Amino acid sequence: MNDPVAAAAQFLAGHGRLLERRRLEHFLDPGPEAVEAVVTALAACRNADHGIGFLEPDLRTPASQPSAVLYALEVLAEVKAANSPLATGALDWLTTVTNHDGGIPFVLPTAAGWPHAPWWTPVPDPPSSLLMTAGVAGTAYGLDGDHRWLGPATSYVWAHLKDLKLSDPYTLRYVVRFLDAIPDRARADAELDVLRDRMPEDGVLRVEAGVEGEVLSPLEIAPRPDHAGARLVPEELIERHLDALAGEQQDDGGWTFTWQAWNPAAALEWRGMQTLTALNTLRANGRLPDTRREATTGAGA
Repeated sequence: MNDPVAAAAQFLAGHGRLLERRRLEHFLDPGPEAVEAVVTALAACRNADHGIGFLEPDLRTPASQPSAVLYALEVLAEVKAANSPLATGALDWLTTVTNHDGGIPFVLPTAAGWPHAPWWTPVPDPPSSLLMTAGVAGTAYGLDGDHRWLGPATSYVWAHLKDLKLSDPYTLRYVVRFLDAIPDRARADAELDVLRDRMPEDGVLRVEAGVEGEVLSPLEIAPRPDHAGARLVPEELIERHLDALAGEQQDDGGWTFTWQAWNPAAALEWRGMQTLTALNTLRANGRLPDTRREATTGAGA
Protein backbone atom coordinates (compact mmCIF):
# COMPACT_ATOMS: atom_id res chain seq x y z
CA MET A 1 0.00 0.00 0.00
CA ASN A 2 1.24 3.45 -0.88
CA ASP A 3 0.12 5.02 2.39
CA PRO A 4 -0.39 2.47 5.16
CA VAL A 5 -1.61 5.08 7.66
CA ALA A 6 -4.28 6.41 5.30
CA ALA A 7 -5.39 2.85 4.55
CA ALA A 8 -5.57 2.06 8.26
CA ALA A 9 -7.62 5.21 8.82
CA GLN A 10 -10.13 4.02 6.24
CA PHE A 11 -10.37 0.64 7.93
CA LEU A 12 -10.93 2.17 11.36
CA ALA A 13 -13.49 4.62 10.01
CA GLY A 14 -15.48 1.74 8.60
CA HIS A 15 -15.00 -0.90 11.29
CA GLY A 16 -13.35 0.47 14.44
CA ARG A 17 -14.89 1.38 17.78
CA LEU A 18 -15.08 5.03 18.76
CA LEU A 19 -12.15 4.56 21.16
CA GLU A 20 -9.87 3.24 18.43
CA ARG A 21 -10.94 6.02 16.07
CA ARG A 22 -10.06 8.56 18.76
CA ARG A 23 -6.74 6.78 19.31
CA LEU A 24 -6.00 7.14 15.60
CA GLU A 25 -6.71 10.87 15.81
CA HIS A 26 -4.17 11.05 18.61
CA PHE A 27 -1.70 8.95 16.60
CA LEU A 28 -1.96 11.48 13.78
CA ASP A 29 -1.90 14.63 15.92
CA PRO A 30 -1.44 14.21 19.69
CA GLY A 31 -2.45 17.67 20.74
CA PRO A 32 -4.40 18.34 23.93
CA GLU A 33 -7.76 18.08 22.15
CA ALA A 34 -6.90 14.60 20.88
CA VAL A 35 -5.76 13.50 24.34
CA GLU A 36 -9.00 14.77 25.86
CA ALA A 37 -11.07 13.00 23.19
CA VAL A 38 -9.39 9.66 23.94
CA VAL A 39 -9.87 10.07 27.69
CA THR A 40 -13.52 11.02 27.19
CA ALA A 41 -14.09 7.89 25.11
CA LEU A 42 -12.53 5.82 27.89
CA ALA A 43 -14.62 7.58 30.53
CA ALA A 44 -17.76 6.25 28.87
CA CYS A 45 -16.64 2.78 30.03
CA ARG A 46 -16.18 3.77 33.68
CA ASN A 47 -18.66 2.26 36.10
CA ALA A 48 -20.13 3.62 39.32
CA ASP A 49 -17.62 1.51 41.30
CA HIS A 50 -14.81 3.38 39.46
CA GLY A 51 -13.75 0.23 37.67
CA ILE A 52 -13.87 -0.19 33.90
CA GLY A 53 -16.18 -2.41 31.87
CA PHE A 54 -17.10 -3.00 28.22
CA LEU A 55 -13.56 -2.79 26.75
CA GLU A 56 -12.51 -6.45 26.48
CA PRO A 57 -13.76 -7.74 23.08
CA ASP A 58 -13.83 -11.37 24.24
CA LEU A 59 -15.62 -10.64 27.52
CA ARG A 60 -18.81 -8.81 26.72
CA THR A 61 -19.97 -7.76 30.15
CA PRO A 62 -20.62 -4.21 31.36
CA ALA A 63 -19.32 -5.12 34.84
CA SER A 64 -15.89 -3.87 35.86
CA GLN A 65 -13.18 -6.39 35.00
CA PRO A 66 -9.38 -6.45 35.39
CA SER A 67 -8.93 -6.94 31.64
CA ALA A 68 -10.87 -3.76 30.90
CA VAL A 69 -8.76 -1.87 33.45
CA LEU A 70 -5.63 -3.23 31.75
CA TYR A 71 -6.67 -1.90 28.34
CA ALA A 72 -7.78 1.43 29.78
CA LEU A 73 -4.41 1.93 31.47
CA GLU A 74 -2.62 0.95 28.25
CA VAL A 75 -4.53 3.62 26.37
CA LEU A 76 -3.88 6.26 29.05
CA ALA A 77 -0.17 5.45 28.86
CA GLU A 78 -0.26 5.68 25.08
CA VAL A 79 -1.71 9.19 25.13
CA LYS A 80 0.42 10.25 28.11
CA ALA A 81 -2.59 10.97 30.34
CA ALA A 82 -0.84 9.75 33.48
CA ASN A 83 -2.73 12.12 35.78
CA SER A 84 -6.20 11.12 34.65
CA PRO A 85 -8.56 10.30 37.54
CA LEU A 86 -9.61 7.31 35.43
CA ALA A 87 -6.33 5.58 36.30
CA THR A 88 -6.50 6.32 40.02
CA GLY A 89 -10.13 5.28 40.23
CA ALA A 90 -9.51 2.04 38.35
CA LEU A 91 -6.58 1.13 40.61
CA ASP A 92 -8.68 2.00 43.67
CA TRP A 93 -11.31 -0.40 42.37
CA LEU A 94 -8.69 -3.13 41.89
CA THR A 95 -7.94 -3.05 45.62
CA THR A 96 -11.52 -4.27 46.18
CA VAL A 97 -11.05 -7.39 44.01
CA THR A 98 -7.43 -8.25 44.85
CA ASN A 99 -6.84 -11.65 46.43
CA HIS A 100 -5.01 -12.12 49.73
CA ASP A 101 -1.81 -13.02 47.86
CA GLY A 102 -1.74 -9.59 46.17
CA GLY A 103 -2.76 -10.83 42.73
CA ILE A 104 -5.91 -10.18 40.73
CA PRO A 105 -8.02 -12.76 38.91
CA PHE A 106 -8.06 -13.22 35.16
CA VAL A 107 -11.85 -12.85 35.10
CA LEU A 108 -14.30 -12.07 37.89
CA PRO A 109 -17.56 -13.95 38.59
CA THR A 110 -19.52 -10.84 37.55
CA ALA A 111 -18.97 -11.96 33.96
CA ALA A 112 -21.32 -14.93 34.51
CA GLY A 113 -24.36 -14.81 32.28
CA TRP A 114 -22.78 -12.53 29.69
CA PRO A 115 -21.44 -13.61 26.28
CA HIS A 116 -17.74 -14.42 26.35
CA ALA A 117 -15.08 -16.39 24.54
CA PRO A 118 -14.54 -19.91 25.92
CA TRP A 119 -11.21 -18.94 27.50
CA TRP A 120 -12.92 -16.28 29.64
CA THR A 121 -15.25 -18.59 31.57
CA PRO A 122 -15.76 -17.15 35.08
CA VAL A 123 -15.57 -19.34 38.18
CA PRO A 124 -16.43 -18.68 41.84
CA ASP A 125 -13.50 -17.51 43.99
CA PRO A 126 -11.12 -17.14 41.05
CA PRO A 127 -7.38 -17.50 41.74
CA SER A 128 -4.86 -14.80 41.02
CA SER A 129 -3.49 -14.53 37.49
CA LEU A 130 0.18 -13.79 36.79
CA LEU A 131 -0.80 -12.56 33.33
CA MET A 132 -3.33 -10.05 34.59
CA THR A 133 -1.40 -8.91 37.65
CA ALA A 134 1.86 -8.40 35.76
CA GLY A 135 0.05 -6.67 32.91
CA VAL A 136 -1.77 -4.17 35.08
CA ALA A 137 1.21 -3.58 37.38
CA GLY A 138 3.64 -3.06 34.51
CA THR A 139 1.28 -0.64 32.80
CA ALA A 140 0.60 1.22 36.06
CA TYR A 141 4.34 1.61 36.67
CA GLY A 142 4.55 3.09 33.19
CA LEU A 143 2.05 5.75 34.23
CA ASP A 144 2.96 7.34 37.58
CA GLY A 145 3.89 4.15 39.45
CA ASP A 146 2.61 5.41 42.78
CA HIS A 147 -0.51 3.67 44.06
CA ARG A 148 -1.15 1.49 47.11
CA TRP A 149 -2.31 -1.40 44.91
CA LEU A 150 1.15 -1.74 43.37
CA GLY A 151 3.01 -2.93 46.48
CA PRO A 152 1.12 -6.21 47.03
CA ALA A 153 0.77 -6.76 43.28
CA THR A 154 4.51 -6.36 42.76
CA SER A 155 5.25 -8.84 45.54
CA TYR A 156 2.87 -11.32 43.91
CA VAL A 157 4.57 -11.02 40.51
CA TRP A 158 8.08 -11.45 41.94
CA ALA A 159 6.93 -14.52 43.88
CA HIS A 160 5.35 -16.18 40.84
CA LEU A 161 7.90 -15.54 38.09
CA LYS A 162 9.14 -19.08 38.72
CA ASP A 163 5.80 -20.35 37.36
CA LEU A 164 6.23 -18.64 33.97
CA LYS A 165 6.15 -20.97 30.96
CA LEU A 166 7.19 -19.96 27.45
CA SER A 167 4.29 -22.05 26.16
CA ASP A 168 2.08 -19.30 27.63
CA PRO A 169 3.43 -16.33 25.66
CA TYR A 170 0.58 -13.99 26.61
CA THR A 171 1.72 -14.16 30.21
CA LEU A 172 5.34 -13.78 29.08
CA ARG A 173 4.46 -10.59 27.21
CA TYR A 174 3.04 -8.96 30.33
CA VAL A 175 5.82 -10.23 32.57
CA VAL A 176 8.34 -8.57 30.26
CA ARG A 177 6.28 -5.37 30.36
CA PHE A 178 6.47 -5.53 34.15
CA LEU A 179 10.24 -6.06 33.99
CA ASP A 180 10.55 -3.13 31.61
CA ALA A 181 8.73 -0.74 33.95
CA ILE A 182 9.62 -1.86 37.49
CA PRO A 183 11.96 0.57 39.30
CA ASP A 184 14.13 -2.24 40.75
CA ARG A 185 16.37 -2.47 37.69
CA ALA A 186 18.95 -4.86 39.14
CA ARG A 187 16.34 -7.48 39.96
CA ALA A 188 14.53 -6.94 36.66
CA ASP A 189 17.74 -7.27 34.64
CA ALA A 190 18.59 -10.53 36.39
CA GLU A 191 15.18 -11.95 35.49
CA LEU A 192 15.54 -10.74 31.90
CA ASP A 193 18.87 -12.57 31.62
CA VAL A 194 17.12 -15.80 32.66
CA LEU A 195 14.37 -15.26 30.10
CA ARG A 196 16.85 -14.45 27.31
CA ASP A 197 18.42 -17.86 27.70
CA ARG A 198 15.01 -19.51 27.37
CA MET A 199 13.82 -17.70 24.22
CA PRO A 200 13.39 -19.74 21.01
CA GLU A 201 15.99 -19.09 18.32
CA ASP A 202 13.46 -17.71 15.84
CA GLY A 203 11.86 -15.45 18.47
CA VAL A 204 8.38 -16.77 17.64
CA LEU A 205 6.32 -17.73 20.69
CA ARG A 206 3.84 -20.49 19.98
CA VAL A 207 0.66 -20.66 22.06
CA GLU A 208 0.44 -24.24 23.26
CA ALA A 209 -3.22 -23.94 24.27
CA GLY A 210 -4.23 -21.90 21.22
CA VAL A 211 -5.56 -22.69 17.77
CA GLU A 212 -3.31 -23.85 14.95
CA GLY A 213 -0.99 -21.05 13.90
CA GLU A 214 -1.58 -18.96 17.04
CA VAL A 215 1.71 -17.26 17.82
CA LEU A 216 3.14 -14.08 19.26
CA SER A 217 5.79 -12.26 17.29
CA PRO A 218 8.94 -11.06 19.09
CA LEU A 219 7.53 -7.57 18.50
CA GLU A 220 4.99 -8.38 21.20
CA ILE A 221 7.87 -8.81 23.62
CA ALA A 222 9.98 -5.93 22.29
CA PRO A 223 7.61 -3.36 20.76
CA ARG A 224 10.16 -0.53 20.66
CA PRO A 225 13.98 -0.33 20.64
CA ASP A 226 14.27 1.05 24.19
CA HIS A 227 12.01 -1.62 25.70
CA ALA A 228 13.64 -4.11 28.07
CA GLY A 229 12.26 -6.91 25.92
CA ALA A 230 14.70 -5.91 23.18
CA ARG A 231 17.36 -7.65 25.27
CA LEU A 232 15.62 -10.97 24.63
CA VAL A 233 15.58 -10.89 20.82
CA PRO A 234 18.48 -10.35 18.38
CA GLU A 235 18.19 -7.15 16.35
CA GLU A 236 18.14 -9.00 13.04
CA LEU A 237 15.05 -10.92 14.16
CA ILE A 238 13.33 -7.69 15.14
CA GLU A 239 14.05 -6.22 11.69
CA ARG A 240 12.77 -9.36 9.99
CA HIS A 241 9.53 -9.26 11.94
CA LEU A 242 9.09 -5.54 11.30
CA ASP A 243 9.28 -6.35 7.58
CA ALA A 244 6.67 -9.05 8.11
CA LEU A 245 4.41 -6.75 10.15
CA ALA A 246 4.48 -4.07 7.48
CA GLY A 247 3.51 -6.69 4.91
CA GLU A 248 0.62 -8.06 6.98
CA GLN A 249 -1.65 -5.06 6.44
CA GLN A 250 -4.78 -6.44 4.79
CA ASP A 251 -6.35 -5.17 1.58
CA ASP A 252 -9.01 -3.36 3.63
CA GLY A 253 -6.31 -1.36 5.45
CA GLY A 254 -6.46 -3.16 8.80
CA TRP A 255 -4.30 -5.74 10.52
CA THR A 256 -5.63 -8.99 11.93
CA PHE A 257 -4.77 -11.57 14.63
CA THR A 258 -3.91 -15.25 14.92
CA TRP A 259 -6.17 -16.39 17.77
CA GLN A 260 -9.70 -17.74 17.48
CA ALA A 261 -12.38 -15.34 16.28
CA TRP A 262 -15.34 -16.55 18.33
CA ASN A 263 -17.67 -13.63 17.55
CA PRO A 264 -17.86 -11.41 14.41
CA ALA A 265 -18.27 -8.20 16.42
CA ALA A 266 -15.34 -9.09 18.68
CA ALA A 267 -13.22 -9.93 15.64
CA LEU A 268 -13.68 -6.44 14.22
CA GLU A 269 -12.95 -4.87 17.59
CA TRP A 270 -9.75 -6.87 17.87
CA ARG A 271 -8.73 -5.92 14.36
CA GLY A 272 -9.15 -2.25 15.24
CA MET A 273 -6.98 -2.70 18.32
CA GLN A 274 -4.38 -4.70 16.39
CA THR A 275 -4.28 -2.02 13.72
CA LEU A 276 -3.36 0.63 16.29
CA THR A 277 -0.77 -1.72 17.78
CA ALA A 278 0.79 -2.27 14.37
CA LEU A 279 0.93 1.44 13.60
CA ASN A 280 2.47 2.26 16.98
CA THR A 281 5.03 -0.53 16.66
CA LEU A 282 6.05 0.45 13.14
CA ARG A 283 6.40 4.10 14.12
CA ALA A 284 8.35 3.32 17.31
CA ASN A 285 10.82 1.34 15.21
CA GLY A 286 11.29 3.99 12.55
CA ARG A 287 9.16 2.29 9.91
CA LEU A 288 6.61 5.13 9.66
CA PRO A 289 7.30 8.86 9.58
CA ASP A 290 6.63 10.66 12.84
CA THR A 291 5.01 14.02 12.18
CA ARG A 292 3.43 14.43 15.61
CA ARG A 293 3.52 17.50 17.75
CA GLU A 294 4.60 17.09 21.37
CA ALA A 295 1.63 15.71 23.29
CA THR A 296 0.20 17.46 26.34
CA THR A 297 0.07 15.30 29.47
CA GLY A 298 -2.36 15.16 32.34
CA ALA A 299 -5.80 15.00 30.72
CA GLY A 300 -8.74 14.84 33.06
CA ALA A 301 -12.14 13.12 32.92
